[in-house]
Amino acid sequence: MTLELTHPYCLFLLLAAGILCWNYRCSLIDFSRVQRRVSLLVRLGILVLFVLALAGLTLNAPTHERMLVFLQDQSRSIDEDATRKADEYLAAIREKADRVAGAPPMIVLPFAETPRTPSAGGEKSREKPLSATSERPAETPVPEGKPEENRDTDTGTAGAGNESELSSELSWKNATDITAAVEPALALVPPRYVPHLVLLSDGNETAGNILATAARGDFVISSIPLPASEKPEVQLAELKAPSQVREGEPFLLEAVVRSNRETEGKITLFRGPYKVAEERHPLKIGENVIPFKQSLENRRQQEYSVTVESKDDSILDNNHASALVYAGGKPRLLLIESDTKTARDLAAALREQDIETEIRPPEGIPRSLDELEEFEAVVLSNVPATSLSMRQMDLLRTYVADLGGGFFMLGGEQSFGLGGYYKTPIEEILPVRSDFEKEKEKPSLAICLVIDRSGSMGGEKMELAKDAAKSAVELLSPRDFASVVAFDHDVYVVVPIQSAAASGSINSTISTIEAAGGTYIYPGLVAAHEQLRQVSAKLKHVILLTDGQSEEGDYEGIVGQMVADQMTVSTVGVGDADNELLKSIAENGKGRHYTCDDPQAIPQIFAKETITASKSAIHEIPFVPVLVTPNEALAGIALDTAPPLLGFVVTRPKPTSQFILATETGEPLLAWWRYGLGISAAFTSDAKSRWGAEWLTWPDFGKFWAQLVRHTMRKSEGRGSRTELIPSANGARLVLDYVDESGRYVNDALGRVTMIRPDLSKEEILLSPTAPGRYEAEIAMKNKGGYHLHLSLFSGEKMLLSQSRGIMVSYPEELRLRPTNTDLLRRLAASSGGWFEPEPETLFEDDPVRTAWKTTPVWPYLLCAALLLFVFDVLLRRIDFGRRTQNRKAYTGGR
Repeated sequence: MTLELTHPYCLFLLLAAGILCWNYRCSLIDFSRVQRRVSLLVRLGILVLFVLALAGLTLNAPTHERMLVFLQDQSRSIDEDATRKADEYLAAIREKADRVAGAPPMIVLPFAETPRTPSAGGEKSREKPLSATSERPAETPVPEGKPEENRDTDTGTAGAGNESELSSELSWKNATDITAAVEPALALVPPRYVPHLVLLSDGNETAGNILATAARGDFVISSIPLPASEKPEVQLAELKAPSQVREGEPFLLEAVVRSNRETEGKITLFRGPYKVAEERHPLKIGENVIPFKQSLENRRQQEYSVTVESKDDSILDNNHASALVYAGGKPRLLLIESDTKTARDLAAALREQDIETEIRPPEGIPRSLDELEEFEAVVLSNVPATSLSMRQMDLLRTYVADLGGGFFMLGGEQSFGLGGYYKTPIEEILPVRSDFEKEKEKPSLAICLVIDRSGSMGGEKMELAKDAAKSAVELLSPRDFASVVAFDHDVYVVVPIQSAAASGSINSTISTIEAAGGTYIYPGLVAAHEQLRQVSAKLKHVILLTDGQSEEGDYEGIVGQMVADQMTVSTVGVGDADNELLKSIAENGKGRHYTCDDPQAIPQIFAKETITASKSAIHEIPFVPVLVTPNEALAGIALDTAPPLLGFVVTRPKPTSQFILATETGEPLLAWWRYGLGISAAFTSDAKSRWGAEWLTWPDFGKFWAQLVRHTMRKSEGRGSRTELIPSANGARLVLDYVDESGRYVNDALGRVTMIRPDLSKEEILLSPTAPGRYEAEIAMKNKGGYHLHLSLFSGEKMLLSQSRGIMVSYPEELRLRPTNTDLLRRLAASSGGWFEPEPETLFEDDPVRTAWKTTPVWPYLLCAALLLFVFDVLLRRIDFGRRTQNRKAYTGGR
């Protein structure tokens, strides 16, 4: 038993005792000395009691009284039978507690991926998701032969209104993290109790390490094993595949199928989206391995997937598995060209230089990292930004920065700024900027942005429209003019026509536009016409943006007046806009019409229109390339014999880029730089018959482009290496073995893995040396999808290894077919001093070893004592007990 002060600094108030003593010495009260001394002692006592109360004097007494926290596993591996056993155990605990005097307090904490809101041990609630126990949806049997994508999963059928809630609940149940529940459970226990955790689980944790946590912590945890599901279940445990193969050589894929029943299954293999094999096999209890022989031709990477169907199955979410296979071979290039016919000369020249080249239109731009990984470099030739979604741009950025891929942009009337790449992820990759300083002799531009501000434009669309308008203003030169008109059922001149030199104040005003009202385009066009008539710019252009159906108006008449006044009109229709009307306005206004299904593309359209309207971004005058910075990538090429190019797109080099070739007027023609792990390059002229017509017959044409492309291509330095990805409970373990050219182990190298998750977020992971020439890392993979890994190994400044690998997560680890992990539950209880499958009476006993401190605040008692002393002190100051004694003696002596 000990005493403790919670606010010891309050003891400084005891210095006030000096004041009381000084008052005692100087007091003129005519009381007896004894009474005055007693009064002083009482006052000092009051001061001490009051100060101790303020200082928080508490009494700490040891106690062995327990508090029970039941951790109830509610993950998807816990079926109805296991949940019923947990409920029965908790009910028995509650029943015993009701009959035993002084039973410890209890609380139930449900958990799966994370803990949920706890409930009192005496409650039994079925409310989701805050309950201690919860109903599981009925499992759905698998109808044989039914396509998997059309089947119901084990979640049952949910109403549309409950779909989001059900999805969130299933996502929460898709993992078991016992460690994550321990800390909140301990926090629930007040300090006056000894915490005792009781785990009700199957012991199959998919995240965390509860044994390590228990070894480090000072707490007791007992375990109650819950039974594994006895329902018929067939599961695709894994698709085993070699991480890398040689092109054209056969290799073996192995589908590992686990079953808890003897049954029959149909196993189907897919290469990408195409079915390549289908077989029926009898399945025994346990593990079944079904081999498939495959080979890869003209592919750098291939995704394989396999599915299993059986009538004896309960859960469908674990009936598929995928794997990525990489193949060696010639370097491959993806060439994206708006007009694929014009790319044939460049593709043929590259193929002659042993570079496999695949030509695609903009519609064929890869939509996943898996597709991009098939190529060492990607070339965009005259492809506008409006042909790419924001996700595709982000994919290309990730491909270059984190996977070391090469990127090349060629010039054209739809490239760089003309293509609308200003302030996009692609411009971020490029070594040149899309904006540029307009030459003084170029004509001035007056632009009016007419923006729909109706109610349907609210939210993301309005914010993107405002961002697009601001970017358009930023692209103008100080000699240009800008105006912004907004309309709903009425019209508002947000920014009157003025010099674009005031871009800061213009953009601040644009930010004030708010969405409200209906849609009436006509007044907006009238206002735009009036604004542009007020200035004498050589070029006048209107960009109209709307997402709705407009009221009727004389659109043909107002557009005709604009054209008569040397104005052009382009239109942008977002979502359900009246695109027929907008297309007619654009055609009559001698402009362009854009149909925009994705609002994210609005800024690119505005940027493209602004630069196109300025007629300043293209120089179509013959010129001869000028070598600015010699580079080994141009070794052996006779640039002095190169014929002239006929035009280029005006850009500006970024400060840290390598400026290799220039035009005769000093603008960039060829520049590159390293962006992350990859190299990005820009050639502002083209490689086809418009500007490069004379280059097509140049003897060094093929060599020039082959050397430039090889310079940007991803480098695969992987000789002497062996990489293996071994699946583990929380993801995979990467094992890299590396030897040098003489076969000696390479030790003390610096290894790093860049992991790209399915959502394109990334993580840097260091490789740890574990044996001579061996480096390992644990790769945590939680979500379903493809994970791309780029491995780098350095010895000082020298790169020893650069290669890419991938691994697929087909379904959560929680859905694997596994028995109850009684070994983990026994070890957990033994290592922490708990019990395995304890009886309720055992849990009610006090802990004989661990001690908690029961804290009792003393300040209420101190204040009561001070109050009593205060009353006594008042009496001492009001009554002269010495005179009363003398009077009593005198009265007695007189008698």
